[in-house]
Amino acid sequence: MATDTATKPFAVIMTGGKQYVVHEGDTLNVELLGNHTEGDKIEFDTVLMTDNGSQAKVGTPHTGTKVIATYLGETKGPKLTIIRYKAKSNRDRRIGHRQHYASIKIDKI
Repeated sequence: MATDTATKPFAVIMTGGKQYVVHEGDTLNVELLGNHTEGDKIEFDTVLMTDNGSQAKVGTPHTGTKVIATYLGETKGPKLTIIRYKAKSNRDRRIGHRQHYASIKIDKI
């Protein structure tokens, strides 16, 4: 059973040490990208694979193509609570963490 995303062109990009499968029009949160203002165009040149529906291109290690995205701003991830506890010693510690992400929208592959 084929899905709609199987026929849409996609690319696999690498940013922040992670790999993402992206389609045109996708909005995703990636690791922070540095100083950008909202609406800036960002080029990802570490494209590992592209597929336009009829032909796939796998890089060794990169394909030489670029993915262009628009910077939408900085967002925060969910709040994580970290609890450290030692039994019978009256020791416990509770800290929280909230990761910052850059939100981007994929414009062109």
